Amino acid sequence: MKYVIGIICIGIGFVIVWKADWIMNNVGRIAWADEKLGAEGGTRLFYKLIGIVIIVFSFLYMSGALESMLGAIFGTTIETVAE
Repeated sequence: MKYVIGIICIGIGFVIVWKADWIMNNVGRIAWADEKLGAEGGTRLFYKLIGIVIIVFSFLYMSGALESMLGAIFGTTIETVAE
């Protein structure tokens, strides 16, 4: 099941990267992204970065690396809270 979810998320990330201009025209500009990432192309770049992050996390999830990384980072915290 994790492979199906991963492939769907990779597809969503690809569409976000591919159609960043369409998303920007329909959702609108992000002032913070335009200010910090570039004058006119900051919002497009931000949407593309979101798509790439979704793709990378999907591959990590499919390979099982995401669970091991989160376990290494938050493992002791989660065990302490669960008790």
